[in-house]
Amino acid sequence: MAEEHARNNSGVMNGDGADASLRILVVDDSATIRRSAESMLTTAGYDVVTAENGFEALSKVARHNPDLIFVDIMMPRLDGYQTCAIIKNNSQYRSTPVVMLTSKDGLFDQARGRVVGSDLYLTKPFTKEELLAAVQQHAAA
Repeated sequence: MAEEHARNNSGVMNGDGADASLRILVVDDSATIRRSAESMLTTAGYDVVTAENGFEALSKVARHNPDLIFVDIMMPRLDGYQTCAIIKNNSQYRSTPVVMLTSKDGLFDQARGRVVGSDLYLTKPFTKEELLAAVQQHAAA
Protein backbone atom coordinates (compact mmCIF):
# COMPACT_ATOMS: atom_id res chain seq x y z
CA MET A 1 0.00 0.00 0.00
CA ALA A 2 2.87 2.38 0.74
CA GLU A 3 4.27 1.68 -2.73
CA GLU A 4 0.88 2.52 -4.24
CA HIS A 5 0.82 5.73 -2.20
CA ALA A 6 4.30 6.63 -3.45
CA ARG A 7 3.36 5.87 -7.05
CA ASN A 8 0.14 7.87 -6.94
CA ASN A 9 1.71 10.91 -5.30
CA SER A 10 4.77 12.33 -6.96
CA GLY A 11 5.58 14.74 -4.16
CA VAL A 12 4.89 17.76 -6.34
CA MET A 13 4.57 20.98 -4.41
CA ASN A 14 1.54 23.13 -5.14
CA GLY A 15 1.60 26.92 -5.25
CA ASP A 16 1.05 27.19 -1.48
CA GLY A 17 4.15 25.16 -0.73
CA ALA A 18 2.18 22.18 0.58
CA ASP A 19 3.53 18.73 -0.20
CA ALA A 20 0.74 17.24 -2.32
CA SER A 21 1.88 13.75 -1.38
CA LEU A 22 1.17 14.34 2.32
CA ARG A 23 -1.91 12.34 3.35
CA ILE A 24 -3.61 13.53 6.55
CA LEU A 25 -6.27 11.72 8.57
CA VAL A 26 -8.66 13.88 10.61
CA VAL A 27 -10.63 12.01 13.29
CA ASP A 28 -13.41 13.82 15.15
CA ASP A 29 -16.97 12.93 16.11
CA SER A 30 -18.03 16.49 15.23
CA ALA A 31 -18.94 16.81 11.55
CA THR A 32 -18.30 20.56 11.80
CA ILE A 33 -14.72 20.07 13.02
CA ARG A 34 -14.07 17.37 10.40
CA ARG A 35 -15.39 19.56 7.58
CA SER A 36 -13.53 22.65 8.81
CA ALA A 37 -10.20 20.84 9.14
CA GLU A 38 -10.70 19.05 5.83
CA SER A 39 -11.47 22.33 4.07
CA MET A 40 -8.45 24.11 5.59
CA LEU A 41 -6.10 21.26 4.71
CA THR A 42 -7.37 20.55 1.19
CA THR A 43 -7.26 24.28 0.38
CA ALA A 44 -3.59 24.17 1.42
CA GLY A 45 -3.06 21.28 -1.00
CA TYR A 46 -3.02 18.23 1.26
CA ASP A 47 -4.71 14.87 0.63
CA VAL A 48 -7.25 14.52 3.46
CA VAL A 49 -9.14 11.48 4.75
CA THR A 50 -11.67 11.79 7.59
CA ALA A 51 -13.13 9.46 10.20
CA GLU A 52 -15.87 10.13 12.74
CA ASN A 53 -14.69 7.80 15.51
CA GLY A 54 -11.73 5.79 16.72
CA PHE A 55 -12.87 2.49 15.19
CA GLU A 56 -13.32 4.07 11.77
CA ALA A 57 -9.95 5.79 12.22
CA LEU A 58 -8.15 2.47 12.75
CA SER A 59 -9.68 1.13 9.55
CA LYS A 60 -8.70 4.28 7.62
CA VAL A 61 -5.14 4.18 9.00
CA ALA A 62 -4.74 0.65 7.65
CA ARG A 63 -6.38 1.50 4.31
CA HIS A 64 -4.82 4.92 3.59
CA ASN A 65 -1.50 4.84 5.49
CA PRO A 66 -1.62 8.55 6.47
CA ASP A 67 1.52 10.61 7.00
CA LEU A 68 -0.07 12.58 9.86
CA ILE A 69 -3.12 11.99 12.06
CA PHE A 70 -5.25 14.55 13.92
CA VAL A 71 -7.45 12.84 16.51
CA ASP A 72 -10.07 14.30 18.84
CA ILE A 73 -9.71 13.18 22.45
CA MET A 74 -13.36 13.12 23.51
CA MET A 75 -15.16 10.60 21.30
CA PRO A 76 -17.67 7.90 22.25
CA ARG A 77 -16.66 4.22 22.55
CA LEU A 78 -12.98 4.55 21.56
CA ASP A 79 -11.59 7.91 22.67
CA GLY A 80 -8.59 9.72 21.24
CA TYR A 81 -6.20 8.44 23.90
CA GLN A 82 -7.16 4.83 23.16
CA THR A 83 -7.04 5.40 19.40
CA CYS A 84 -3.59 7.00 19.63
CA ALA A 85 -2.30 4.19 21.86
CA ILE A 86 -3.49 1.50 19.42
CA ILE A 87 -1.89 3.30 16.47
CA LYS A 88 1.40 3.86 18.30
CA ASN A 89 1.51 0.24 19.53
CA ASN A 90 1.52 -0.97 15.91
CA SER A 91 5.11 -1.10 14.65
CA GLN A 92 4.00 -0.13 11.13
CA TYR A 93 2.48 3.17 12.33
CA ARG A 94 4.58 3.93 15.42
CA SER A 95 6.48 6.72 13.65
CA THR A 96 3.32 8.33 12.21
CA PRO A 97 2.84 11.66 14.03
CA VAL A 98 -0.42 11.95 15.98
CA VAL A 99 -1.76 15.37 16.98
CA MET A 100 -4.42 15.37 19.69
CA LEU A 101 -7.36 17.75 19.11
CA THR A 102 -9.33 18.81 22.16
CA SER A 103 -11.18 21.55 23.97
CA LYS A 104 -9.44 20.40 27.18
CA ASP A 105 -6.20 22.28 27.67
CA GLY A 106 -5.13 21.09 31.09
CA LEU A 107 -1.61 19.87 31.86
CA PHE A 108 -2.96 16.47 32.94
CA ASP A 109 -4.66 16.01 29.57
CA GLN A 110 -1.49 17.00 27.71
CA ALA A 111 0.59 14.64 29.83
CA ARG A 112 -1.85 11.80 29.25
CA GLY A 113 -1.59 12.47 25.50
CA ARG A 114 2.20 12.22 25.68
CA VAL A 115 1.97 8.94 27.62
CA VAL A 116 -0.04 7.31 24.81
CA GLY A 117 2.39 8.62 22.19
CA SER A 118 0.90 11.82 20.83
CA ASP A 119 3.35 14.21 19.20
CA LEU A 120 1.46 17.48 19.68
CA TYR A 121 -1.61 18.87 21.39
CA LEU A 122 -3.87 21.33 19.52
CA THR A 123 -6.66 23.06 21.45
CA LYS A 124 -10.06 23.63 19.80
CA PRO A 125 -11.15 25.91 18.41
CA PHE A 126 -8.02 26.08 16.29
CA THR A 127 -7.23 28.53 13.51
CA LYS A 128 -6.13 27.64 10.00
CA GLU A 129 -2.67 28.97 10.88
CA GLU A 130 -2.43 26.71 13.97
CA LEU A 131 -3.57 23.67 11.98
CA LEU A 132 -1.14 24.31 9.12
CA ALA A 133 1.70 25.03 11.57
CA ALA A 134 1.08 21.62 13.17
CA VAL A 135 1.26 20.00 9.73
CA GLN A 136 4.48 21.83 8.86
CA GLN A 137 6.03 20.89 12.21
CA HIS A 138 5.47 17.19 11.48
CA ALA A 139 5.74 17.11 7.68
CA ALA A 140 9.44 16.30 7.89
CA ALA A 141 8.94 13.70 10.64
